[in-house]
Amino acid sequence: MITVDNIAVEFSGTTLFSGVNFVINENDKIALMGKNGAGKSTMMKIVAGKQKATKGKVSCPKDTVIAYLPQHLLTEDNSTVVEEASKAFSHVFEMRDRMAYLNKELETRTDYESDAYMKIIEEVSELGEQYYALEDVNYDAEVEKALKGLGFRSEDFTRQTSEFSGGWRMRIELAKILLQKPDLILLDEPTNHIDIESVIWLEDFLVNKAKAVMVISHDRAFIDNITNRTIEVTMGKIYDYKANYTHYLQLREDRRAHQIKAYEEQQKFIEDNMRFIERFKGTYSKTNQVSSRERMLEKLEIIEIDEVDNSALKLSFPSAQRSGDYPVTVEDLTKTYGDHTVFKNANMSISRGEKVSFVGRNGEGKSTMIKSILGEIEYEGKCSLGHNVQVGYFAQNQASLLDPDLTIFQTVDEVAKGDVRTQIKNILGRFMFKGDDVDKKVSVLSGGEKTRLAMVKLLLEPVNLLILDEPTNHLDLKSKDVLKEALLDFDGTLILVSHDRDFLQGLAEKVFEFKDQRVIEHFETIDDFLERNKIKNIKDIDLKK
Repeated sequence: MITVDNIAVEFSGTTLFSGVNFVINENDKIALMGKNGAGKSTMMKIVAGKQKATKGKVSCPKDTVIAYLPQHLLTEDNSTVVEEASKAFSHVFEMRDRMAYLNKELETRTDYESDAYMKIIEEVSELGEQYYALEDVNYDAEVEKALKGLGFRSEDFTRQTSEFSGGWRMRIELAKILLQKPDLILLDEPTNHIDIESVIWLEDFLVNKAKAVMVISHDRAFIDNITNRTIEVTMGKIYDYKANYTHYLQLREDRRAHQIKAYEEQQKFIEDNMRFIERFKGTYSKTNQVSSRERMLEKLEIIEIDEVDNSALKLSFPSAQRSGDYPVTVEDLTKTYGDHTVFKNANMSISRGEKVSFVGRNGEGKSTMIKSILGEIEYEGKCSLGHNVQVGYFAQNQASLLDPDLTIFQTVDEVAKGDVRTQIKNILGRFMFKGDDVDKKVSVLSGGEKTRLAMVKLLLEPVNLLILDEPTNHLDLKSKDVLKEALLDFDGTLILVSHDRDFLQGLAEKVFEFKDQRVIEHFETIDDFLERNKIKNIKDIDLKK
C-alpha cells in the first residue's frame, strides 16, 4: 500500500539512517522501535509527509489518507470541543455546502447555453457522484462516540477548547484522526496524556476498526496489545520483524547471538589469513597466494554487531528516617469547586511501607487528592500526614517547572546540600548526563531529559513518603524498567498515579479507585484490579456508543 524506498537522512554530515526500505500493507499494525535518538520520530514524519528525506521517496496510491499525531500538538482556541472534532468531516461538509451553492446558482441563472452554466452542471454532477458515493454516516453520533471513548463527557462538548489542558487537546486531535478513518494512522506517543480506560478504548479501536497503524510508544502493554509487526531503527538501518514487541525482543536477542557468532568466526578467519600473509610475505613461491588473500581481506565487509542501549539511568533512593505507622490518613474528605463535587466523604488510611495506586478516569480526583494530602488546596474533612513523614513529590508537570535558563549542573547545584555538592557530576552521570552535557541549558533538553533531570532533583534528599503523579511520561522503556526496580526496592511508602499498565503491574498491593465522586478501596493488587476491570470498561464504553 505505502512504499518506503531507499530512504536516507543526513544532518550536518552525520547519517541518521540510510538505505531504508519497507512496505506498509493494509491492516499492518506496526511498532516503530529503537533507542532515543535513533530516528524513530524522523522516520514517522517522513512517512507522514511532514519532513523530506535526504534521499529516497515514499509512494502510495493517489487517494491514500495518512493521518499523523505528533507528540506535541495544540488545537485552535476559537471553537468548541465538538466543533473542533467535527473538523474531521470538514471535506464532506465543504462538498455538501459547495453543492448547495452551485444548485442555488443553477436555480437563479438564465444563461442556459453558456459555457459557464455548463461548467456548473459538470461540477455539480461530479461533486454529487462523490458525495452520494460516501457511506451514509450519522456524523454527530460518530463524533460523540469518539469523544466519549477518549474520556470527554457530554457537558464538555460545548466548552471551548481553550479551557482544556494540552493533554485533553491532544485527545481532541486524536478523535479527529480516528474519525477520518484513514488508510494509515501514525501515532507518536499517543498514551502519554490519556487515562487507562481511554487507553483500553484506543486499543480496541486500533485493533478492531482501524486499517494500517504505525505507533511509537514506551507503553509496553499498549504496543503488545495492538501490534503484529515491529520495525527497529538501529545503527542507521532497520530490522523488520513480523512479531509484537515482546516476541521481537527475543528475536533481537537471537539475532545478536548469531551476529556475535558470525563476527567471532570472521575475526578468526581474518586472523588466520593475516598470520598466513605475515608468514609467507616475501616468499617467492607464495607470492600469488599472499596477494590473493590481501585483496580478499581488503574487500571483506566486516560484520557489525547491533549496539545495545546500556545508557539507562540507575536509580537508588537514599534511606530516610522511619515514619509513623500511618503516613497518610484521610477522614470524611470532601472537595468541591463551585457546584462541582470532585469527591465526598472520602476515607483513606495508608500504612507505613505500603505501595498503593490511585486509578480512575481523568478528572475523577486523583491529582486533587494528592494536592489535599500535600496541603496545597482547601477542603472539608480531615487529611493529615503521620509522625516524621518526609514527602517527595513528582508532579505531572514537574519537568516543565524547571528553569529553562539554568544549565543541567546549575539546576542540581541549586538543591544539592553538604557533601552531595561534590558528587553532582557523578550523580548526573548515572542519569545519562555525561561530559559536556552538564553545561547544556534546560531549554534545549528533550521531554525525556527534562523528566530525568526533575527526577534527580527529587532524589537528592531522603524521603519516606514518595508521591509520583505520572512519572513515566517521556521516559524510554529501559529507563522505566530501572525506575520500577528502584520503586520495588524502596522501603518507604509509595502513592503512585500512572496510566501505564505495564509499569503499574507488580508495584501496588492496594488500589484506591476514584469514581463517581467516591474513593473506593480495593484490597487487591493492581494486576488483579486491571484484569478484573479491562473487559468491563470496554463494555461500559460500548454502552455509550
